[in-house]
Amino acid sequence: MDLASYIVQAVQLEGRSYRDVAAAHGVSKSWVAKLVARHRAGGSEALRPRSRAANRIANRTPSEIEDRIVLVRKQLADQGFDAGAQTIHYHLSLQAGPVPSARTIHRILARRGFVVPQPRKRPRSSFIRFEARLPNECWQSDVTHWRLADDTEVEIINFLDDHSRLALASSVHRTTTAPIALRVFNQAAAIWGYPAALLTDNGCIYTAAHRGGRAALESELLARGIVFKHSRPYHPQTCGKVERFHQTLKGYLGRQDPPETIAGLQTQVDRFIAYYNEVRPHRARDRMTPRAAYDARAKAHPEGPKISVGVDTRIRHDVIDPGGKVTLRYKSTLHHIGVGREHRGKRVIILRAGLNVRVVASDGELLRELTLDPTKNYQPTGRVYSPKGRKLGPRNKQASTMP
Repeated sequence: MDLASYIVQAVQLEGRSYRDVAAAHGVSKSWVAKLVARHRAGGSEALRPRSRAANRIANRTPSEIEDRIVLVRKQLADQGFDAGAQTIHYHLSLQAGPVPSARTIHRILARRGFVVPQPRKRPRSSFIRFEARLPNECWQSDVTHWRLADDTEVEIINFLDDHSRLALASSVHRTTTAPIALRVFNQAAAIWGYPAALLTDNGCIYTAAHRGGRAALESELLARGIVFKHSRPYHPQTCGKVERFHQTLKGYLGRQDPPETIAGLQTQVDRFIAYYNEVRPHRARDRMTPRAAYDARAKAHPEGPKISVGVDTRIRHDVIDPGGKVTLRYKSTLHHIGVGREHRGKRVIILRAGLNVRVVASDGELLRELTLDPTKNYQPTGRVYSPKGRKLGPRNKQASTMP
């Protein structure tokens, strides 16, 4: 028997006063009277401990607003779109009625079981983010894979603006080749303008430097003065924005009926791109849509040197070593080409057409042009240096050879 039941029995059965019972058990007389009144009104069930929580919380979100939040969440998720608290807040703001804050929406979703805790997830505060300052300052591109209804694998090539996250182009193909990559790039540039730089991985459709050749897109970028950047091998984080875009796109496609043809998949992709660019607010852009972020600032444009590249020209990127040399492989033989110690540390582009070799700095300056001698592993500059590394003029060349 609990204390409350014993006190009630002491008053009602034993006939003891409230004061005597309260003094015997170290409680207040008012509490004894309250217990007796509750027992008379509801019996033994009324003596059970009651919750101290308020019957109504003044600042709690009304249930009808919570139902609206859950409805928007389900609608977005069913269509394959992002359905986080920030996105739901944006869509609710387009409707009539009060809109809770994004934090309140998150708490409501968590309370209703829509948010799965991720205690091991890396905190956002630890991220190191790199972002272009202007639209068209840098584009990112990559290829991802998808399957049709008959399990046929196809490829989707995407171009994304680094600053605004605008999806510039998204094209579906059976297999993406170097000419296709160039065509999609030029189609995007015809709409949005040419970028100052392009960042990609080391895929064969973008560059053939690792094969000693060149890709069509690589030649186009050199001719237009566009800086070409590559991510480190096996390090997709460098192209993280377009990689994240792949996840968002696939989340949408996974909610659609599997298309039977490439044209059907392209229709689904185009529908998503329209929503992604014009409707969906992007968290990285202060809840602006990518199109609004793209239109908000002046556009960058190519500023690099325009280097003409022939059909038979091979391209190689290198850095001049401390000795003033670069390396070039010709017919499986590695040749060292002297450029000059005053240029050490410079990034250069080496262009080879047959035996003709040009070494061009990143600012377009021609550092050296020569005819390669395949019989020599080292192609000297023809200049003479003193023992301390200082370049000597023509008058001092003879003196430098004296013992």
